[in-house]
Amino acid sequence: MTQVLLKRTALFVAIVLIWALLAAVVAQSAQRDIVKFSGFAPGTIVVKTGERRLYFVLDPAHAMRFPVGVGRKGKEWTGSAHVEGKFVDPAWEPPQEIRDDHPELPEIIPGGAGNNPMGAAALTLLGGEYAIHGTNDPRSIGGFVSYGCIRMYNRDILRLYRMVDIGTPVIVVR
Repeated sequence: MTQVLLKRTALFVAIVLIWALLAAVVAQSAQRDIVKFSGFAPGTIVVKTGERRLYFVLDPAHAMRFPVGVGRKGKEWTGSAHVEGKFVDPAWEPPQEIRDDHPELPEIIPGGAGNNPMGAAALTLLGGEYAIHGTNDPRSIGGFVSYGCIRMYNRDILRLYRMVDIGTPVIVVR
């Protein structure tokens, strides 16, 4: 009787673990789906700030969709740019506006540091004024949170980093 109970318990635990794993995979893939998307040239990055989504256009009818954090009220921007730089584990020098708001920040935060807001990688735009970058604060994804940069989960920026080149067009719309 005890062995039967142990086998049933083990089977129940295995089923729950498999269900939880599948739910996590489905939840993650739902955020990075290939979706119907048109109106932009393949190879373009399109950020829809109102949706807090970034789209990488794959072909005339599809894009890969990623959740992002975007500029908070008064810090948002729209327009066109191009990827000007690609960096893995970038160091971060807070711009003057951020230093004014947070004077306690060091002049430079080394790449790979846990408090570096650039996360695992960065694609710089507009002379370095803005970037599409990872984050070490995944709770900020999906919010209006930045000084204008586009934040991605670290695993997502690394994926995007591999798909784009210097010169990739970036379009930011509401």
